[in-house]
Amino acid sequence: MKSSTSSKLQIYFILSLYFFNGVISSDTLTASQSLGSNQTLISPQKVFEFGFFNTTTSKWYLGIWYKDVPDKIFVWVANRDTPLENSNGTLKIQDGGKLVLFNQTDNPIWSSNQTISSVTDPVLHLLDDGNLVLKEAQEKNNSNYIWQSFDHPTDTLLPGMKLGWNLDTGVEIRITSWKSQDDPSTGDSHFSLDYHGVPDIYLWNKQQRVFRSGSWNGQSFGGVPILSTIAALNDKIVVDEHEAYYYPAGLLQSNLSRLVVNSTSSMERYAWIESTKDWNKVWSAPALQCDNYGTCGPFGICDSNAFPVCKCVTGFDIKNQRQWDLRNFSDGCVRKTELECDKDKFLHLKNVQLPETRSVFVNKSMTLLECENKCLKDCSCTAYANEEITNGGTGCVMWNYSLVDMRQFTEAGQDIFIRLAASDVGNFFFSDEADTGSSGGSKKNAGMIAGITITIVILILGVILFILRKKRRWQRIQKVNNSQRGNSDRGQKTRLSDSKFSNSREYSDERNMDDLDLPLFEFHVISDATNSFSLANKLGEGGFGAVYRGRLVDGQDIAVKRLSTSSGQGNVEFKNEVRSIAKLQHRNLVRLFGCCIEKEEKMLIYEYCENNSLDSILFDKAKSCKLDWPMRFSIICGIAKGLLYLHHDSRFRIIHRDLKASNVLLDKEMNPKISDFGIARIFDNDQTHSSTMRIVGTYGYMSPEYAMGGYFSAKSDVFSFGVLVLEIISGMKNRGFHQSDDLNLLGHAWRLWNEGKAMELIDSSYADSYSEAEVIRCINVGLICVQEKIEDRPIMPSVVMMLNSETSSLPQPKHPGFVLGRNLGESDSSSAVTINEVTVTIINGR
Repeated sequence: MKSSTSSKLQIYFILSLYFFNGVISSDTLTASQSLGSNQTLISPQKVFEFGFFNTTTSKWYLGIWYKDVPDKIFVWVANRDTPLENSNGTLKIQDGGKLVLFNQTDNPIWSSNQTISSVTDPVLHLLDDGNLVLKEAQEKNNSNYIWQSFDHPTDTLLPGMKLGWNLDTGVEIRITSWKSQDDPSTGDSHFSLDYHGVPDIYLWNKQQRVFRSGSWNGQSFGGVPILSTIAALNDKIVVDEHEAYYYPAGLLQSNLSRLVVNSTSSMERYAWIESTKDWNKVWSAPALQCDNYGTCGPFGICDSNAFPVCKCVTGFDIKNQRQWDLRNFSDGCVRKTELECDKDKFLHLKNVQLPETRSVFVNKSMTLLECENKCLKDCSCTAYANEEITNGGTGCVMWNYSLVDMRQFTEAGQDIFIRLAASDVGNFFFSDEADTGSSGGSKKNAGMIAGITITIVILILGVILFILRKKRRWQRIQKVNNSQRGNSDRGQKTRLSDSKFSNSREYSDERNMDDLDLPLFEFHVISDATNSFSLANKLGEGGFGAVYRGRLVDGQDIAVKRLSTSSGQGNVEFKNEVRSIAKLQHRNLVRLFGCCIEKEEKMLIYEYCENNSLDSILFDKAKSCKLDWPMRFSIICGIAKGLLYLHHDSRFRIIHRDLKASNVLLDKEMNPKISDFGIARIFDNDQTHSSTMRIVGTYGYMSPEYAMGGYFSAKSDVFSFGVLVLEIISGMKNRGFHQSDDLNLLGHAWRLWNEGKAMELIDSSYADSYSEAEVIRCINVGLICVQEKIEDRPIMPSVVMMLNSETSSLPQPKHPGFVLGRNLGESDSSSAVTINEVTVTIINGR
């Protein structure tokens, strides 16, 4: 009897839910039901959830998010531009099969708005791919939908969605950013497919192109080579007379991946890593200067590994030299020699992102030779290339206009053939980027002639260079002698290779700077920019001299590092800093705009970083609260990426030797930028270490092997990075930190780690914002980096990987070096001590 009563109660309960419009099936809403603010639909495998949510603006929205992912991430919003004023909203399926959202006064504020014929039994399903679909309940075809959210995306593109055009109806599907981080309404940035010519995808900010993916090469987008290296990536482009769509694939064999357009006019592509329960940012753009659309202007080519990043294609000259020197390359380049049509030849460039292809001629069946012949006969043709890289290269693309948004890669990219006057082609023997071709003549004979010519030219050049070097060195010696006699010509503008750099140490083990291409600023320009180096513009001072803020006449903010005449850092350090950083380009390295060598002045002109140095905030109790944990973690990761670039990805291997909090600058977005390369060393690609009798650095950051024996390598920078990580976590300096047992910060952190009390290391100023897993991971990485033995420390690629890995996969740290604290005083002056008969210059940071 009791059992029968219980069963009836259950039935009555279920019926009551039905009649009071409750949701019975967790992934389905029927026409007789409604969805309220306290109800959600959950996909069958509990991947996605659909329901109401609110933001910090107190507005309410109807959307889809990942169900069991930390930090609720929304992938779709229905009423993004018509929010509810409160939580009293209701979603219903109206007669005729249309979704309608009603507010608290029962007025409709959003609907699916599709045009449909008679629908007898519509149901709403939330699928495991994140698609919200409306269909006939009895419909057997799983893809025959009345309406689906995938056709109306907001800011996120999921696998299974498409981006592009229905050419029959003229309807476009694009993704558009939120207005801000907390406002889902339609923002200013959008990502859309342009199917004209060769398909390309553009990121726009209002009416301005921000980024271009690079044309589709048959396998991937040419401007995003990193995506082509990901295993099992199967992005697709479909273009025919009815449609033109891009279909993104899942990444890294992950069931969860997404491409997002941010309100900051940037894009990010993520994959969910199940083993770490975290998102892995696979790619973002624009991340480098070359990612920005058209950075180098017409006939300019952008190379992120060069300085400056822009150069003109061989056969072209800079159009506006003044703007180019100010790092505004938008005017691009112009031809040196006018074309003569039938006499023209082609420059062969390799590993290039093809220029914009919106208005190109395309023929999918032509061979490359046929493409060349057609271009040569068409006097307006400026360049040609294969359309796709598949099967060794297929199809033909021809440009009949200026080439814009080209980019040089090391290994990726395509081949392009650029039309030049025959007289300019003759100069290509001196270019390592150029190869030439034409439609006639014997290529074999041309190759033999070219080989003989090149050999002769190289011999002649060798003799000329030998004579010039001898002559230049003799001139330097004469200038030094003249300077000593007081007869030097003072006050004139000087090139980088002139005698103001000359001193007895110049030729010991330093590279030649004669070929450095760096803009020289006149003294009066820098003086005007800094208001005659006024105290109001002074940012700080170190052992080298003072740093001033300035503004050039074009509005460019700069930081001027003015070498003091009494500085311990002299010509060698100044020249070394120019040489080390001049050709480096990375978002986590400070940019060098140029220098000034005039009127006995030596100055470096850098980009201005609005938030000054990391130490000025980190170690100031009144300001350190600005650095919450997400920001500190971002700074740690940014510094790691900058070091990775210096050690492994730049053209030269750079060992910084003085990485510390005062040499990390913060821009207005608090992005870290490594600075001060005065004592950096350049290694050959196959060089791993070096030693010196002149040890310079900062106490508290120097590795044991460097401080005690003058031995330094990339692992020396890794040690400094580890110290910096522990300082960022704790908000305390390693130098001057003391415990009752005379341990410094490294020793204190090591003891807490062994006692299982590592979380006691954190700075109380961010106690409410941290992720314990991230903090523990960073402490672990910091201690691994400061291990006493060189061989125990990781290299920077491993450090970057560990910072984005699960804690359990990290090795346990061993005993760190230099765990005992000692007080060398708190002054900011440099000092020298002797250790094992090696002189150590200790530079106490700002």
